[in-house]
Amino acid sequence: MSRNVFDVLKERGFIAQTTNEDKIREILGSQQVTFYIGFDPTADSLHVGHLLQLIVMSHMQKAGHRPIAVLGGGTAMVGDPSGRTDMRQMLTKEQIDYNASRFKVQMEKLIDFSDGKAIMVNNGDWLLGLNYVEFLREIGVHFSVNRMLAAECFKSRLERGLSFIEFNYMLMQSYDFLRLYQDYNCILELGGDDQWSNILAGIDLIRRVKGEEAYGMTFCLLTTSEGKKMGKTQKGAVWLDPEKTSPYDFYQYWRNVNDADVIRFLKLLTFLPMEEIERLAQYRDEKINEAKEILAYEVTKIVHGEEEARKAQQAARALFADGGDLSSAPTTEISGDDLKDGIGILDLLMKAGLIPSKGEGRRLISQGGIYINGERVDDQNRIITSDDFKEGQLFIRKGKKMYHRVVISN
Repeated sequence: MSRNVFDVLKERGFIAQTTNEDKIREILGSQQVTFYIGFDPTADSLHVGHLLQLIVMSHMQKAGHRPIAVLGGGTAMVGDPSGRTDMRQMLTKEQIDYNASRFKVQMEKLIDFSDGKAIMVNNGDWLLGLNYVEFLREIGVHFSVNRMLAAECFKSRLERGLSFIEFNYMLMQSYDFLRLYQDYNCILELGGDDQWSNILAGIDLIRRVKGEEAYGMTFCLLTTSEGKKMGKTQKGAVWLDPEKTSPYDFYQYWRNVNDADVIRFLKLLTFLPMEEIERLAQYRDEKINEAKEILAYEVTKIVHGEEEARKAQQAARALFADGGDLSSAPTTEISGDDLKDGIGILDLLMKAGLIPSKGEGRRLISQGGIYINGERVDDQNRIITSDDFKEGQLFIRKGKKMYHRVVISN
């Protein structure tokens, strides 16, 4: 008999809070459970923070349960105040609908929506046509303002100011759960730990309106061992869309995580068996880089497919050694004309997008942070010429881990 998926999620470190751990474990082990996670389409791509939730949905689906992915076409019109210090930017309905269509494409890589095995719905279908007075009379009557203000998602915003439109978000998300309970017999809501207050409110609404029990479970947010939120780089968010974050940059992001985070991310973001992860956990010092390579390859394979993961891995390895396929490495082209009289190192770094300003370039060079073809650059006025290129290409290293290829265009 296969293991209870609750035990799998717990062992791999997903679970933060549950409304009734024993009961949730019991129903997940004894029946097919319909559950849901909501995704507000506030951007045109999912990011690595969402990846954790998609992996959970995949674990649950593989164990025989039925996921509902709720695209927040209605809730995104209002904006979730959870975890925010300011109000979200207001989007148009057209922007939200386009973003939702992009989410769908990315979700299908992890969730099987064929033959009703999973359901995708848009809460705009029932939220946008609501009659406000009727909604207040039927749903709003069940909410205590005193209790709402005590909720974590609102409490942190009271000093800075909480708009009335955001105050409605909890009612709308709770109504989602009620609708899904009625229409699909959905009895379990999952989400990041910042959604705990909203999930509890939905469970309470189902109890008051239907007199029935529903359940909630939250997951640890994706953070580093130092407690910093994952998914941000100097260039911005790490997106699942290959047009916004290339498979190579995505691979490198995971290849460069801190040693202390590798094993936890292998548990949360890959489907490798725990025995394999426990074996990798024994790795120390230089050998930990092997575990990082496996992490980067596995996560890239899940998001972008095996072929792109292989290409990204080969490109990354090629930057550390002679030979290999470098076609997927981050590359800047410069013309032969640029090299006629040579190009200053600072201009080349700017052109490659490796520095935001020449001042930053001077600082990096003075600190020994720039290498050309493996040799440290000491002269801020160094001129790069065609002689520095081997077989039409040159490699820049910034710091310990950032590599960039420069090629001469024909």
